[in-house]
Amino acid sequence: MSHLGRSTALVVLGAVTFAGCSSGDQQAAPDSSPSPSVSASSAPPPPPTPEVGQCHALSVREATDPVDPTPPVQCRQPHTSVTVKVGRLKLLVDGHQLAVDSRTARKQIADACPANPGGFVGGNQTAQRLSRFEVVWFSPSLEQADAGASWYRCDVVALQSEGKLLPLAPRVKGVLDQPGALDRYGTCGTTAPHRRRFARVACSEKHAWRAVDVVDLPADTAYLAPAAADRGDSACEDVAAERANGSLKYTWSFEWPTRAQWRTGQRYGYCWVPAG
Repeated sequence: MSHLGRSTALVVLGAVTFAGCSSGDQQAAPDSSPSPSVSASSAPPPPPTPEVGQCHALSVREATDPVDPTPPVQCRQPHTSVTVKVGRLKLLVDGHQLAVDSRTARKQIADACPANPGGFVGGNQTAQRLSRFEVVWFSPSLEQADAGASWYRCDVVALQSEGKLLPLAPRVKGVLDQPGALDRYGTCGTTAPHRRRFARVACSEKHAWRAVDVVDLPADTAYLAPAAADRGDSACEDVAAERANGSLKYTWSFEWPTRAQWRTGQRYGYCWVPAG
């Protein structure tokens, strides 16, 4: 399942003030009496297969476990995840039966679940990148697999803060198509991203800075390359200037993706401005 949370990346801070800038079943025991038959224990039925649209009330710890033992809840009740895809695992490969927790089975789930939640939560690419939505996934437990379960389940969650999931609205499908959706589900910060005590939070939480745009970086650039950093900083300065509504005093910050995000192919950074 996916790893929730993002570590702080390097940032470039800029400010402009007027013209200045800085930047098996068990066999029953035989009956000793002369009985014509022998009884055997019956296997339990497989658990129900999850369904798309079901909601779950998960903690971050539960969302980061490969198995979810919790039952679904009504989506009108408090919940933190929505199932967006259910599929079937291929556990017989080249004549060999795979364990549901094998590396091959886990890779099947990771490949089958959406890389991002955009197809479910809606919005354009920028809104999706700025949102706190992520995809997590689950498989049956070993006991459930022994009973015949072979499904996998993909859920959408949203991070509220470090170690906590954001409660979701009763209907999340297409939510980023709605005006102001990022005021709840967007990415904000407790302080400027270059500050020591900076932490990402959902914009529904108390915050001082807000990620307002993303900057695409050249696919072939080196990580933290100065030219790419200058490009990101300049793009974010333009974003901040536009949002300043004519004021000659404004501040911005460009943030690189983390090294882990860079290694997985993320080639965009964030533009931050003070909230308010």
